[in-house]
Amino acid sequence: MDQLIKIINQTEFSKQDIVTMLCAEGEDKKLLFAKAKEIKEKEIGKKVHYRGLIEFSNICSKDCLYCGIRKGNYEVERFNLSDAEIIAAAKFAHENKYGSFVMQSGEISSPAFTDRIENLLKKIKKITNGELGITISLGEQSQETYQKWFDAGAHRYLLRIESSNKELYYKIHPKDEMHNFEKRLNCLYALQKIGYQTGTGVMIGLPFQTMEDLANDILFMKTFDVDMVGMGPYIEHPNTPLNDYTAELMPLIKRFDLALKMIATLRIVMPDINIAAATALQAIDPIGREKAVKVGANIIMPNITPGKYRNNYKLYNNKPCVDEEPEECVSCLDVRIRLADASIGYDEWGDSKHFSKRREV
Repeated sequence: MDQLIKIINQTEFSKQDIVTMLCAEGEDKKLLFAKAKEIKEKEIGKKVHYRGLIEFSNICSKDCLYCGIRKGNYEVERFNLSDAEIIAAAKFAHENKYGSFVMQSGEISSPAFTDRIENLLKKIKKITNGELGITISLGEQSQETYQKWFDAGAHRYLLRIESSNKELYYKIHPKDEMHNFEKRLNCLYALQKIGYQTGTGVMIGLPFQTMEDLANDILFMKTFDVDMVGMGPYIEHPNTPLNDYTAELMPLIKRFDLALKMIATLRIVMPDINIAAATALQAIDPIGREKAVKVGANIIMPNITPGKYRNNYKLYNNKPCVDEEPEECVSCLDVRIRLADASIGYDEWGDSKHFSKRREV
C-alpha cells in the first residue's frame, strides 16, 4: 500500500508506475479508485455530460478482426438511416437537453459520404440554433474531409487507436492498405492540427495483450496530449476471426475490473481530460457505466438510435439496450447517474478542460 500511495500522489508516471496501478487489488484497488474520484471532482467536478449517440449506419469498408459489423461478416443485416432520421435524433438530443450529439457509423470514405456528412452537420447546426455540440466518429478520412466537417460544425472527433502497440494492432487488424497503423496515427495528428477536440481509445483485455501494452497505451495518450478518451473491455463477437481466441481470454468480469482500473489510472495520469463510460461496461455489469463514473469517467453516451436498428449495430456480443427506444433511456439514466454520486450537466457541451488549456498554450 505504501508503494501505491507514493505513486498515486505523483504528477509524473513511469510505465512501471502505471503497471503497478493496473495490478492493484484489495485495499490498493480501493485506494486507486478513491484517488481517481478525488482528482476527477477536483479537476472536473461532479457533473456528467451526455452525448446523445446515433449509430446511423453499419455499412463498413473495413475488416477489423474483432468487429461485428466488419465488411466480411455476411450474417449482419446492413442498414443506413435516412437524413430525416438522423436529424430527428439530433432534435431529440436537443429537446432533451443532452447538450451534445454523436454521429457514428461504419467506416466509409467517398466524396458522396463526405458531402452527406457535411450537409447533415450544417442542417443540425441550423435547426438547433448552434446550441447542440457535435462529436463525430467516422473513421479514417483525408485531412481535407476532416477540415470540411470541422468547418461545417463538428468540433470533437473520436478515432480509437485500439492499441498503440503496432505489433498487437496487426494481430487485431488485417495488415494491408485498408488497415495501416501509421495512417491511423497520421489521422489523429491531422485532427489535432485542424483544431478538433481529439479523442482516442483502446480495447482492454484483448488476446495477446499484456499489462505493459496497456501501460504504454496510457503513456501514448499522455504523449499525444489527447483531449478525450473512449475505452472499454474487449467483448468478443461470434462472427469474427478474433473469436477463435476466446479460450485464451481473461474472464469477462476480470476484463471489466481491468477496464475500471484503466479509467481510474488514466484519470490520475491525465486529470482534466474527458473520459467516457463505455457502453461495453454495461454489457458485462448492469450498472457498469455508473461504476465507471464513480472511478473517474465523466461522459455518458445514451443511445438514441431508433430501436429497430440497434440490434444490427453490434460491434460485440451482448450489447445492452438493443430493444429500447430513445425515450426509455432518459428517466432511467437520470436515476442511475444520481446513484453514482454525480449530477447531469444538462444543456452543456461539456468540453474537455484539457483542450481549453492546450489551446491557450
